[in-house]
Amino acid sequence: MNGKWVAGGIVGASLIFGAALYYSQVYAYYERLDASAPASEVTAATVVGTSEDLLATDFTGIDAETSPIRFRACFTTPLSLAMITETFEPYDDATPLVAPNWFSCFDADQIGMDIENGNAISILGEANIHYGIDRVIAVYPDGRGFAWNQINPCGEAVFDGDPAPAGCPPAP
Repeated sequence: MNGKWVAGGIVGASLIFGAALYYSQVYAYYERLDASAPASEVTAATVVGTSEDLLATDFTGIDAETSPIRFRACFTTPLSLAMITETFEPYDDATPLVAPNWFSCFDADQIGMDIENGNAISILGEANIHYGIDRVIAVYPDGRGFAWNQINPCGEAVFDGDPAPAGCPPAP
């Protein structure tokens, strides 16, 4: 009879711990970004090496201070794809990161497939927004836009404990 109580206690504690861990990963640390917050300003790197506003409206975003890659955003822009491709720096190897299910405007799998298939374009928002992390923006022909932070090759090497590749800024 005592073994049932011990086993039940272990199972109960495991369920409570699992629920708390799930909540902390999916809900606890994320903050919704106010449309007037500095992080809601969507800027992109131009082909001439400067940064320029992307004219974003209907901004919805989330971020967390616990990780530099938790930023996700959805917005619309009146700019045409032709203007965007002529003005802003393209971003190769754009890989959207999955957002929590409750942030429903951001579908990383669909955005990734659309970039691969040429149904959306990806541009550099800001290189090394945090060391080794780039802000990437994807834009559709209808003006829908999405932004996320992604580990770049410099960060990938340094975070793995390897020396930074040539051309990378010095690691902090």
